[in-house]
Amino acid sequence: AALAAIVRAGHRLVVTHGNGPQVGLLALQAAAGPADGQYPLDVLGAESEGMIGYLIATALRNALPEHPLVATLLTQAVVEADDPAFQAPTKPIGPVYDEATARRRAAERGWAVARDGAHWRRVVPSPKPKEILEGREIAFLAGGGSIVICAGGGGIPVVRDSAGQLAGVEAVVDKDQIRRAPV
Repeated sequence: AALAAIVRAGHRLVVTHGNGPQVGLLALQAAAGPADGQYPLDVLGAESEGMIGYLIATALRNALPEHPLVATLLTQAVVEADDPAFQAPTKPIGPVYDEATARRRAAERGWAVARDGAHWRRVVPSPKPKEILEGREIAFLAGGGSIVICAGGGGIPVVRDSAGQLAGVEAVVDKDQIRRAPV
């Protein structure tokens, strides 16, 4: 309702969202299944970005039936393979645990864990985004009057190799850093 009021007041809207708990739960679900069912964090980030984007788009369409232009866009954030974050994971994902459970899960699954307030959580690398690959598409859609839902969870982290080819990485991008990344 609050976002609908902003649109009705004549403003353009680009929406982003977090996904830490959701991507962490998807990782737990994948780990509980067969060994070939485990997906890397970039794939789980894409899954959660699409899922949450779908839910936001549906809510906006229901709140704004007069505004048919709503687009959810999976968004890739280019990061550097040598970003120091890969050596010191700090970004919490997934559910909270007491310290003993967190340390046990870390030992069982090879996780890094850290205190998060009164609880403990799994932590993963959170490299700084250097570029938003879909920046021009976001600008095009928003400029044409679409409400754009993008960069969920900070975007899907990818690196470029020496040939310029893209590949996902085991990390998450902090959504607060996206606004500083060039498009």
